[in-house]
Formats: sequence, structure tokens, C-alpha cells
Amino acid sequence: MGYTYFFTGFPGFIATSLIKQMIRNRFSIDHLYLLVLPHLIDKASEEIDKLTNEGNISREKLTIVPGDITKPHLNIERELNTHLQHHVTHIFHLAAVYDLAVPENIAYDVNVNGTKHMNEWVLTLSKPERYIYFSTAYVSGTREGRIFETELEMNQSFKNHYERTKYEAEKLVRGIISKVPTTIIRPGIVKGDSLSGETIKFDGPYFILNFFDKLKFFPVIPYLGTGKAEGNFVPLDYVLKAAIYLGHAPIGIGKTYHLIDPNPYTMKEVYRMLMEEFLGRKPIGMLPLSFAKWLLSIPLLRKWLRVEKEALDYFTCMAKYDCTQTKNDLQQLGITCPDFQETISSMVQFYEQHKNDTDKQLIID
Repeated sequence: MGYTYFFTGFPGFIATSLIKQMIRNRFSIDHLYLLVLPHLIDKASEEIDKLTNEGNISREKLTIVPGDITKPHLNIERELNTHLQHHVTHIFHLAAVYDLAVPENIAYDVNVNGTKHMNEWVLTLSKPERYIYFSTAYVSGTREGRIFETELEMNQSFKNHYERTKYEAEKLVRGIISKVPTTIIRPGIVKGDSLSGETIKFDGPYFILNFFDKLKFFPVIPYLGTGKAEGNFVPLDYVLKAAIYLGHAPIGIGKTYHLIDPNPYTMKEVYRMLMEEFLGRKPIGMLPLSFAKWLLSIPLLRKWLRVEKEALDYFTCMAKYDCTQTKNDLQQLGITCPDFQETISSMVQFYEQHKNDTDKQLIID
């Protein structure tokens, strides 16, 4: 008898990748129920076809559940909901708005209200064995210095609505941790697969590549600010392996994990390494970050560069994320985060091949 899973965030990249990894690992899966917004059902069906075409799982074991986390009871049809309440054992909650520039009302509705409704729904299940909630390391907001996995409410402020609403959502999840076996996953900034470079969206460190791509004909490209902050970029495959293990192993119950780079490079080093790999050049000089932010406050310019102004805040984020608990609990399986420098080649190659794919570029307002 296998586990019965309920996923939110499908057909998003990380949710889809988690499911794919679990199927390839031949997990004991009784059934996979995938909550999908009505307007994404066709896309979800296409993703399911891809999953089943690999031959490791039958189509009968995957069910699309039309619904919406922003609605009470997730807007799931009553009869199906009753069935889920009696069968679901593992819940992976990934649905969220991840855009750094998201308006406050949208971020609050999806990230906070959505998680509130998820928690209420999880508490109706008759046999939940694990609730795995995907938060973010950046619930730390504007805090600086060492930040521990056990910390959350530290009177911090926030750089954007995304951070604040994910913080509020994690507080809600922690509020039911004594009632449901729960594991909280806090990834850093997730980049593509460390080997293939594959990703679905060019955000995070890819904004730097967008910047270089537009300015590649300039004789000189400067550093952006001093770049002393740590760049916490983690490859997708590390996040998948860690989250799947920690979300099932008894050791993960009641814990919060920083899935971050334990040996991060500074943003200056990241910037230089990406330029060397992509353009074969090194940065010269330095553009004050305040001036760069002013430039990106001009809509036409940031749209042309394909860079969100909010991304620059992470060039000055002087947080140092402690991941001792994560390293200790993953040690037995030998799951470790690859060195960022060793993943740059595949990352840049994938970007070069797909940089003009409109579905991979964020719409910059």
C-alpha cells in the first residue's frame, strides 16, 4: 500500500519536478491528486501526459482536482473532497505567487489567504502523515547577520510584498504544527538543474544574464554596487532531493529547513563569474546601486533590460543563512548542494539556447 499525495502548485515547475522525481525514484505511490486552477487544466493535462509517457506510472494514478486555494474548502467539489479527506496521507503545498514585484492584494490573497484555507483543509483530513509547506529563506526580510532555521518572528521588516506574505503564511503553518506532522522547506533562490541547466523562468540570477545580454555590445559593463551580500542560489535538483527526503523521513517532522548554499559566493563574485562565462569578459568599474535602482524605476528601461527593480535589493541583503539542521539531517544520504561555480556552464548554455523564448521571460511591468 503506497501513499496518497495531494499537491498544490501544479503544473508549476517545482511541483511538476517534485512529482517527476518521485516517480523516477519509484516511490510507493497509491495516488497523486493535483489541485489545479480551472484555467490551467489543459496545461496540467499536457504535463500529466508527459509524466505518464515516461512509463513509470499509469494515468489512472493521477487525478486533476479543479480548485482554488483562495477559496474556502479549496473550492473542491463536495463528493471528491470527502474522498480526499479519507485517503490523502501527504500534502505538498507549493502554490504561491513568487514574483518579487507582485501587488500587495494579489500576494496576500494567494500566499496568506491561500495558506489559511490550506491549513483549514489539512485539519479535516482523517490520516495526514505529513504536511510539507514550501516557504522561502527570505521570510527573514531585512534582517542581517546569522539567521537560524528555528527563527521566524524577529520584528523584521520586508523588502517586498512577496517576502511579507510568505512570512505571514509560514506563521499560519507553524500555528498548526502541533496538530499535523509538518515539515517547512525554506529554499533560497532556486535556479535551474545543476547538470542540464533547465529552468522554466528566467528570474533570480537570470536577471543578471538578461542585463548582460542587452548590454553585451557596450565596451564596458560595470559591477552593480559593492556586491558584498551573499548570493544564495540553489539548483533545482538539490531542492528536489532534499525536500522529498525531509518530507518523508521521520527526522523531518516538526522542523524547518534552509535549503540554501552552505558556501555562498558574494554577489560580486556571482556577477563576475556569470559575465566571464556568458561574455568572456570581466566587469570594469562600479555603478552605484542607488543609481541602478533609479534607472530601473523607469518602466521602459527595465522592460528593455528584462530586469525587475526589486531584484537589486538582494545585492545588499547581508543575511547569512545557517543550515546546520539541514546539513545534519541530509548527511546520512549524502545529499549536498553543488558548488555554484560548477553549475554556471550548464546554466549559461541553457539560457543562451532559450533566452528568446517568451514563455521563459517574466513580464516586467
